[in-house]
Amino acid sequence: MTINQLGKKLEDMYCNAQKGNAVAMIHVFGITYAKEIKEGNYSKKDIIKVSGIPSSYLTELTKGIKLAEYVVPKK
Repeated sequence: MTINQLGKKLEDMYCNAQKGNAVAMIHVFGITYAKEIKEGNYSKKDIIKVSGIPSSYLTELTKGIKLAEYVVPKK
C-alpha cells in the first residue's frame, strides 16, 4: 500500500466508525496495517496528515501499531 492509500483507509475507518468508537478504529487500523506501515517505512505522522484526522491522534495510531505484536482483529 502507498501512504496515500493508508491515509485514505484511516480516514474511512475513523469517519465511518460507530458513535463512540472512532478512537478504537484508529487502534484497529494500526493493528491491521502495522506490517505495511513498518515494511514501507512510512511515517505515522505523515499517515495522520494524509488522512485528515486531527494530529493529536498520532499517539493512538502508535498504540495500535504496538498492539499488533499481541493481537489480531476479528473479522
